[in-house]
Amino acid sequence: MNIGRSFTYITEDQDWIKKVLIAGLISLIPVVGQFYIMGYVLEVLRNVIAGREIPLPDATADFGDKLVKGLLLAAITFIYGLPIMLISGCSGIGNSILANSVQDSDTFSIIMTVFGGCFGLIALVYGTAVGLLTPFIWSIFAETGQFGDAFKLNRIWAMFRSNIGQAIIVFLVSSLVGFVAGAVGFVLCIIGLAFTTLYAQLVAAFLYGSLYRQAKSVTQ
Repeated sequence: MNIGRSFTYITEDQDWIKKVLIAGLISLIPVVGQFYIMGYVLEVLRNVIAGREIPLPDATADFGDKLVKGLLLAAITFIYGLPIMLISGCSGIGNSILANSVQDSDTFSIIMTVFGGCFGLIALVYGTAVGLLTPFIWSIFAETGQFGDAFKLNRIWAMFRSNIGQAIIVFLVSSLVGFVAGAVGFVLCIIGLAFTTLYAQLVAAFLYGSLYRQAKSVTQ
């Protein structure tokens, strides 16, 4: 897996500036733009899996298809994120119950610290697990286009288990790139954030696709 190329493959397309510019501007459209860009990144990911990273997809072609695929990917992401929401909800309910039942402020503070720490740890572990599995979840959906395939946990787990080291590297690199892109984009304001975020997503698409392609060769 060529991690270094994930940062530069975009520029191998002679029209990369135009394509990234158009895609970034579309992403600024409220709501619709976010779903579209997920669909666009998904198409890039599918191309990487197929071994044809370049050229980048035309940003304006098949707009409706990109939008639909982005909506489906958002739904997949939402479903995997539901446990985090449930944990947060349970934590909020627990806080309310404790606030009404514990009178001593010191006892309440101790219980709240322990209670919040436990829920926070569970959320962190689950969130990290999903983050490690995300390359396989996204890639399976990108390759097949079938919504249900993103929830074939046995296959996803088998791919992860056979590529644990590489999966951890991809998770760390993509997370770091996303963090840096967000920080730089924040400095450049909203418009700049759209392009730095898109770049980070394209880097992740290359890493996800490369990891998935490697995992397939091992598990098949």
